[in-house]
Amino acid sequence: MRSSQFYIFALVLVMSVTCVSCRKELCYDHYPAMDVNFSWEQEWERDYGMHHLSGWDSDQHGFDYDELRPGVPEWVKMVRYFDDGRVTERFFTPEGDKFEVDKNEVSSILFYNGDTEYIILSDVASLHDVRASATTRTRSGAAMQEMQEMYQSSRTTNPPDVIYSAYIDHLPGVMMHEVKYLPVKMQPLVYTYVISYEFEHGFEHVVLARGALGGMAEGVYLRSGTTTDDTSIILFDCDIESGACRSRVRTFGMPSFPDSYFGRVTTEHSGPFSLNLEVKLKNGKNVDFNFDVTDQIKNQPRGGIIRVGGIRIEDETAWEPTSSGFDVDVSDWNDNVEEIDIPIGK
Repeated sequence: MRSSQFYIFALVLVMSVTCVSCRKELCYDHYPAMDVNFSWEQEWERDYGMHHLSGWDSDQHGFDYDELRPGVPEWVKMVRYFDDGRVTERFFTPEGDKFEVDKNEVSSILFYNGDTEYIILSDVASLHDVRASATTRTRSGAAMQEMQEMYQSSRTTNPPDVIYSAYIDHLPGVMMHEVKYLPVKMQPLVYTYVISYEFEHGFEHVVLARGALGGMAEGVYLRSGTTTDDTSIILFDCDIESGACRSRVRTFGMPSFPDSYFGRVTTEHSGPFSLNLEVKLKNGKNVDFNFDVTDQIKNQPRGGIIRVGGIRIEDETAWEPTSSGFDVDVSDWNDNVEEIDIPIGK
């Protein structure tokens, strides 16, 4: 008899614990929540009629098309803007996660990746003004004098890191004990130009090469994908290979441009856009060239291919001393990169 009573008591105890556990799960795990799931649009250029993908030639451009696609970042930051003026932040993995919400609260959300080195984020606390711009980089010497005179108010910068963003104007309401699925499409705001400087004569004399691209947007607004009115001169280094100097250069694209891929109507920007090449020869001399690439940029406002050709290094310029051996001085070849603490908070 005692065994039966003990068995019944134990059974009731187990059932009570189970019921309490279910009730606790209902109360604490089934709060109103959003289940964020990120998808990544890994595009390095936008097709405004050039159709680069369909006719891509890896040998000609020096890169496979997919090799140019940006990677998925390490983490994502969510900034929530409430109607009462509050601003909150949260961090996610690139896959996404759940986050708790209050019932019937009203907010807008901005997502962006923050694992960047050559990006400055400004006015994060103001939804309409939050923007990204590139860090400053300076270059000594006379090679860029013509370009700097053309863009007197422009900063010289590093190529920006790839930054993605997504904006949700109104967070949908969530009921108690409801978890609502929230797909978020992260779109790039930085695009790549594959730049090729093609030589007609004297390429074998080149030992170092670097370039600059002037007239590009100085920054981009994360909420809308529209680039800023201000322009910059982007400084970059080049690889020397197969009769050409080449580089992959990241930019925000054409200034004052409301990207149609973000749902905006495109506009035409008049430029001008300029390209500079500076090479150091085996005899220690520096030679530079300037090109007008306005038409190429206007047809490719968000990444693409820029090619300039007919470059010549004349024999008398490349003449080398007859003494045995020579030393190319590269002490004046390094750029100066401005170290900036990146403001990722409010």
